[in-house]
Amino acid sequence: MMKIRTVTLVLLLLGLVAGVAAAPQDEPGQPAPEANTDASRPSELLIDRIIAVVGDDIVLLSELRIEAEKLAARLRQKGVSPMPSTAAIQKQAFDTLVLNKLQLAEAARLGIEADEETISRAISAVASNNKMSVPELRDALASEGMAFDTFRSTLRDEIIIRRLRNREVTNRIEVTKSEIDSYLERSGGDGRSAVNLRYILIAAPESRAAEREEARVEATGIVERLRKGEPFAPLAQQYSDDQTGLQGGDLGWLDVNSIPPLFQAYVARMKKGDTEGPIASSGGFHIVQLVDVRYDNSKIVQQTHARHILVRTNEVTSDADARQRLEQLRQRIVDGDDFDTLARSNSDDKASAIKGGDLGWSTPGNLVPEFEEQMDLLAIDEISRPFKTQFGWHIVQVLGRRSYDATDETRRDQARKAVRDEKADEALRTYLRQLRDEAYIELRLDDLG
Repeated sequence: MMKIRTVTLVLLLLGLVAGVAAAPQDEPGQPAPEANTDASRPSELLIDRIIAVVGDDIVLLSELRIEAEKLAARLRQKGVSPMPSTAAIQKQAFDTLVLNKLQLAEAARLGIEADEETISRAISAVASNNKMSVPELRDALASEGMAFDTFRSTLRDEIIIRRLRNREVTNRIEVTKSEIDSYLERSGGDGRSAVNLRYILIAAPESRAAEREEARVEATGIVERLRKGEPFAPLAQQYSDDQTGLQGGDLGWLDVNSIPPLFQAYVARMKKGDTEGPIASSGGFHIVQLVDVRYDNSKIVQQTHARHILVRTNEVTSDADARQRLEQLRQRIVDGDDFDTLARSNSDDKASAIKGGDLGWSTPGNLVPEFEEQMDLLAIDEISRPFKTQFGWHIVQVLGRRSYDATDETRRDQARKAVRDEKADEALRTYLRQLRDEAYIELRLDDLG
């Protein structure tokens, strides 16, 4: 068995992949070489062959070339400058191929699949997001040289991998109140609303002491170079084991409540331009640099206090029946009957019925859009006409409105998401590392000629 990093270095030394755009290597004033094409590549590179065995699967030379070219195209599309070296792109491409194959194999073992209906819906969503019909998407892919069946197969693999990660990692994450409190305490309180960060990861699991010490020394050296003024992006591209390394380690703007908990205490005391690290974790050593800071005001929202009566439709109760029944209940309330009493005895929303139909104070976005639309049209104490949502037919009465400072709730919700995302990221890295460490990986380089 061989470590992936070692595998990729061997591949790069043998020069197995050609034609990936990277940072210019030419001498100043020299004309740029002609772009590589299949016709200009050495003939042996045109012959597809197995370059590695991963468990019961294989990695083909053509797969590595295609994945590397796709990665380079994505980086160019994002405007990454300078472009990472060919070696860095090839390493990331090979790692991606190996991890995807390991995840698909594990999903197959667990019986995780993607049904045709789900794949078709995903294709329709991709087309819709690009303001196309499915036939137009098919034509667009063909114009870019991608077969529709290949696109469909790739989408299927992505769905399976996402389901595997949800089942084995994400859905097992729990966030406690104390974790949220601790996160908020670490985040500081100088009024920052967002920060722009750069990031480098030097990966090294705790179980490998020698490798971990080597990584710590490497990370310390990088921090010293950064503090002496070296540009961050080239160092991230050269050394970072995180996928953001190819983009110069740029994490972009992060809400203060979305900063990974591991970095919160450091970022809270950092000023623009400061670099912190190496920060140790179970996955390795981290380096962060604060690029810029934004400040914002409190979050004030308009809340509505309402109550309702719901009548669901079924085999016995039609839409017409539900509407007529609610018209009668509304008229009784207008004539003086008690809303609370009628809701308790007539509403099919059992959770609110026991409270007289009371929904409490709601913030925009908490209720389904059709309900909020009707509710927002009402004056205080006014009762709506019957209207329909996905849950059935309703009448609603507005009891009050207020401006509410939701800053604390918003921060706690964002903190909960940040803690969950951080724990999920760490758990996913651990999960993928276990898959990789337990896998059989064999190079097939002796027969490449």
